[in-house]
Amino acid sequence: MIIYLTYNDLPSGIFSSQVIDVVNFYNQKLNTKVKLVSLISFRQFFKNKKKIIQECPTAIVIPMFPGVHRWVLNYWLLACIFWILNPEKIIGRSVLATKLAMKFQNKNCKIIYDGRGAIAAEWNEYNVVSSDYLKNNILEWEKDVVLKSDFRIAVSNQLLEYWHTQFKYNSKNHVVIPCTLNHIYDQIYITDKSISDSRKLLGLNKGDTVFAYSGSLAGWQSFDLLYNFVSPILKSNFHNKILFLSDIDANIHKLQNEFSNQVVCKKVKPSEVPNYLIAADYGLLIREESITNKVASPVKFAEYLACGLKIIISDNLGDYSQYVLDHKCGFLMSQKINENTMADKLNNNILSRMFHKQYFTNYYSCVLK
Repeated sequence: MIIYLTYNDLPSGIFSSQVIDVVNFYNQKLNTKVKLVSLISFRQFFKNKKKIIQECPTAIVIPMFPGVHRWVLNYWLLACIFWILNPEKIIGRSVLATKLAMKFQNKNCKIIYDGRGAIAAEWNEYNVVSSDYLKNNILEWEKDVVLKSDFRIAVSNQLLEYWHTQFKYNSKNHVVIPCTLNHIYDQIYITDKSISDSRKLLGLNKGDTVFAYSGSLAGWQSFDLLYNFVSPILKSNFHNKILFLSDIDANIHKLQNEFSNQVVCKKVKPSEVPNYLIAADYGLLIREESITNKVASPVKFAEYLACGLKIIISDNLGDYSQYVLDHKCGFLMSQKINENTMADKLNNNILSRMFHKQYFTNYYSCVLK
């Protein structure tokens, strides 16, 4: 049996695609027995447990010891669970999950670190946690899991390069698997009618050129850069519109006040996102240069492609700024966009299917070897 262990990860669209879909993929497509074990906060525990169990009925969801900084105290509870399950491998989704798993590392139990990014850099660059204890120790913990795990998953080649530089990592026991799509994106049908219907729902016209921003407005998403990019575009033509699929906030209000009738903001359920994204022409991935962003694999990249959008991306964003240039599926932020470079939605949708299938199917099977 393989355990997929998460720590302090709450159910969300990302959790569904990056955790539950992966566990289901192992069990259903690779005919491997994988058990999800999730340690989550006491806060709204039963509500969040119910959400996880609804999508993954075989999951074991347990309350973690209060306080992320007390992460090590979860060892004894896990010891009981792992004694019963007797896993051959434990995949730790985060640094702390993997550190907990490493306490059970031996010749009969191999540890796999699922590296989501440069975690120490992210915590300190964007103040992800408030605890000085966590901030002061996360780099050493991250180094430990990178160097001492039996196998590693990295979300980008840039993350591997970071490990080489920061931790002197030189093993070959790894695979690069970008953030993968939620299964709902396998069910998208892009036609003139579906695009037209989506635009009508959003109050957009057929002749509008629509730039979409989907997801979190967290600090590392760099709203100031986004504003500086889209405001000249909105000024240049009334038919240029921007669609936010996110919570509304002061930044979006600012754009709405400045560009009346050109800014649409709609909060939708994760399962509804594809139905609205297909209304757009371009997906925006504009972020500041930081270590966090340099090694990132934004799930929005694959989601935009799946919905037939061309991507406008910052330089040095994970592996994907270069990917956009190599595969001609969008533009760098500095490149000029005109009417002759509009996206062909159906062709882009085929490209996204190839992208998703290649990275998900082929490479996750490598982890089992």
